[in-house]
Amino acid sequence: MPPESKRSPRAGAAYEPGTPAAARRALLGLGVPVYCELLSGVIAGIIDTLWVARLGEAAVGAVAVASTLENVLLGVILMAGTGATILIADALGTGRCEVVQVVVRVVAVLWLVLSSVVAVGGFLLRDRVATLLVGGGEGDVHRLAVGFLAVSFPGMAVFFAQNVVDGLFKGTGDTRTPMRMALLANGCVLVLDPLLIYGVGGLPRLGVQGAALATLAGRAVAVAVSLLLLRRVLGRARGDQVVATGPGVATVLRGVLRIGLPVSGDFVLRMGMSAALVGVVARFGAVPLAAYGIGAKVMLLVTMACYAFRQAAAILTARTRTGGRSAARLIGRQSLLLATTTASGMGLLLALGGRRVMRLFTADPAVAEVGAVFLRYLLPYLVLLAGVVALGGVFMGAGRTRALFTITAFGACVQLPLGYGLSATPLGVQGAWLSMILATGAQYGVTWVFFRRLTVEGAPGGDGDRDAGDAEGTVETGARRGAGAEDVVDVHKW
Repeated sequence: MPPESKRSPRAGAAYEPGTPAAARRALLGLGVPVYCELLSGVIAGIIDTLWVARLGEAAVGAVAVASTLENVLLGVILMAGTGATILIADALGTGRCEVVQVVVRVVAVLWLVLSSVVAVGGFLLRDRVATLLVGGGEGDVHRLAVGFLAVSFPGMAVFFAQNVVDGLFKGTGDTRTPMRMALLANGCVLVLDPLLIYGVGGLPRLGVQGAALATLAGRAVAVAVSLLLLRRVLGRARGDQVVATGPGVATVLRGVLRIGLPVSGDFVLRMGMSAALVGVVARFGAVPLAAYGIGAKVMLLVTMACYAFRQAAAILTARTRTGGRSAARLIGRQSLLLATTTASGMGLLLALGGRRVMRLFTADPAVAEVGAVFLRYLLPYLVLLAGVVALGGVFMGAGRTRALFTITAFGACVQLPLGYGLSATPLGVQGAWLSMILATGAQYGVTWVFFRRLTVEGAPGGDGDRDAGDAEGTVETGARRGAGAEDVVDVHKW
C-alpha cells in the first residue's frame, strides 16, 4: 500500500481508492479537522452567550434572534463555498489546474455580489428586520437587536468571505487550515468579548454591540490570515505545470450554481423544518420547549460529526480518478460506517445519561425530566440521520447535489404532517419527537435507493437523475460551437 493511502490526499493529488481501512483513514484525516472547526464555533457561541447573559434576558434574546438569522443567511453563501470545493477537488484530481483559477475568480464575484446585497440591504433594513424577528419597536429586545444587527449585517461580508475561502482550501484537500482559522477566530472572540461588552481596560462599554464587534474582529483576523495562506496553497496545488487556457467564467459559474444551489436549498429547508418543529413543541408550554432547546444544542455535538464525514466523503469522491462507481461505493460505505458508529456511541451516552446531561444546563427538575425523555428519542433519530448525511457526501462529490435537496424535501413532506398529527394524539409532545424518527427513517430509505443507483455497476440512470431532479452530469468549459466541442470539467464520473 503506498504511503499516500494512509492519510488524506495531499494538495493537488488525485485520490486513489484502496482498501476499506485506507478509505476510513482518509475520511478521518479530512473529517476530524472539520469536526474540530465546527465544534469550536459551538463552544465559542456558548461562552459568548454566557458573557451576554450578564446583561439581562433582553440582551440574551436579542443576540439569540440575531444569531439565528445569521445561521439562515449562511445558506446564501453555501452555494459558493460548496461549489468551489467540489469543482476544485475534481479539477485537481484530473490535473486540469487551469480550472482552479477560474473557480477562484467566480466565487470571488459571487462573494462580492451576495455580501453587498446582504450587508448593505440588511444594514439599511435592520429596524424592519428586528421588528419582523422580535416584534414591536418599543421593547428592550427590539432596541438591542437593532444595535446588534447594525454591526452583524456589515460583518456578514467577512463571514461570507471566510466560508468561501474555507471552501477553496477544502477543495485542495486541506481541511486543517480552516480548522486552525476557526480556532484563531473563536479565540479572538473569547478574548475580545469581555473587553468590548463590559468596557474592560478603559474601553467603552458597548453591551450587545460589543459582542457583535468581537465576533466581527475575530473573523476579520482569521480571513486576513487565510488570504495570506491561500495563494501559497493554490500555488502548491498547481505545481510547476504550465496553465492552459481555462474554461469561461460563465461556464464555471453555471457549474458552481448547479452544484451549490441545491446544497443551499437543503440547508435552508432543514432550518425551516427545525423552526416548524419548535412551533409544534411550543404548543405544549415552556417546559417541553426549554427541554427541546437544550436537547437540540446537545444534539449538535453528534450531528456535526456526521456533517464532517459528509464533507470528507464529498472531497474524496470528487478527487477520485479511478474505480468509478466502485470507488464511490467504497467511500460511501466507509463514511456511513464511521458516521453511524459515532452517532450510535454518542447517542447511547446521551440516552443513558439524559438526566445528568440536562442538569448541566438547567436546575429545573421538570425540564430535566422531559429533556431526558427527548434524549432517549434522539438515539434512533441520530443513527438514521448519520446514514442520510454520510451518504450525502457521495452525492455532493459526484455533483448530484439535487438528490440532497430532493431527500430533504421528501423528509419535510413526511415530518411536518406527522409532527402535527402525532402531537395531537395521547403521545402529546412525544409525538413530535417520534415524527423526527419516522421522517428520518423515510429519508434513509430514499437515500439508500439513490446511493445504490449511483454506485452499483449497471444501475440505470446513476442516482436516478430524473428522480432526483439532477438532469445534467457535466460542467462544460466552453460553448459548443458547430462540430467542435471543447474540453469538459466533469464532476459526474459515471
